[in-house]
Amino acid sequence: MRVLHLLASPVWSGPAEIVARLAAAQRDLGHAVSVAVDRKRPGLGSEEPIVPRLRELGLLDEGGLELSVKSNPFAVLADARRLWNRSLDVVHSHFTHDHVVARLGLPRGARLVRSIHAPRSIRLTLPRADGFTVPYEALASRLAGTPVLVLPPLVATEYSPPADLGALRRDLGLTGVPLIGMVSSFQPSRRHRLGIDAFARLRREKPGARLVLVGDGALEGRLRAQVRRLDLDSAVTFAGYQVGAAFVRWLQALDEVWVLGLGNDYSGRAAAQARACRVRVVAVAEGGLTGLADELVGNRSPEAVVAASSSGQRAARAMARPEDVAREVLAFYAAGTPGRIGPRSKRGAASR
Repeated sequence: MRVLHLLASPVWSGPAEIVARLAAAQRDLGHAVSVAVDRKRPGLGSEEPIVPRLRELGLLDEGGLELSVKSNPFAVLADARRLWNRSLDVVHSHFTHDHVVARLGLPRGARLVRSIHAPRSIRLTLPRADGFTVPYEALASRLAGTPVLVLPPLVATEYSPPADLGALRRDLGLTGVPLIGMVSSFQPSRRHRLGIDAFARLRREKPGARLVLVGDGALEGRLRAQVRRLDLDSAVTFAGYQVGAAFVRWLQALDEVWVLGLGNDYSGRAAAQARACRVRVVAVAEGGLTGLADELVGNRSPEAVVAASSSGQRAARAMARPEDVAREVLAFYAAGTPGRIGPRSKRGAASR
């Protein structure tokens, strides 16, 4: 099967890793698979660019698509023409811009599948597709009448427990019990301010606790000011933006991760990565987090976060394997009928 994934993004963030892991697993099953990305913009701030990652994985599409939300209408039409001339069996679009290009230039005989990565993408103007994937079960009902598959987060093999936790923490200069982390960009939807307030309360019960903030973003100055105001400077580590193996190491070093909000990927990928490293997950009930958390936060208050953290509860969760997910998605492409994917799905898909 000849499959082209469209991802109008220049950075390795949001759903990019899920798309790449799915494409790689499909290729490893013997199919011709590539990923076209935004080639107009070099990147966004400090975020890791996606092109080198895909090139390293052997997945980067070189078919000449600009595929950028910054493209003018003429460039969009040019992309559609280039796509129309491709020999493909499936075009799998991931963002709204991709979906528009795919609808305008879908090659003759090819199927179009669209992945919804966040609920806001489902709107009255959503272009037609032969099938959709959604990041969590409850979202499938909003696409009733269309073949829908639940696509769980896919985690790379490097996310695993550390060989020597003590040595890793010494290397990173981390001390404290418990070590709690938040691993996301500093933006309002991730609720770092709530996390810092909750950590201040937790320190009253566990004075040896440390909070590790992995990431950066526009809110960093405000978050640092909040830490100073709460007299937490000695107990909070700003680890900065981490990529690749360095990010994995920071995640492996933690006892617990707080996921208090989602951005443009509602699959709960950070929670899945933490679970793969045997790091406990405390999360709000959003998107795929409900099926990945060890403990859900009752409400979005510091008290509720502390209560969830202090419970110590661990939940047994089966993790989807990329090769199994890839087989199910490939079958979905071929059949165009509702199916089942991943251990978190009860029904697997909405009915026609």
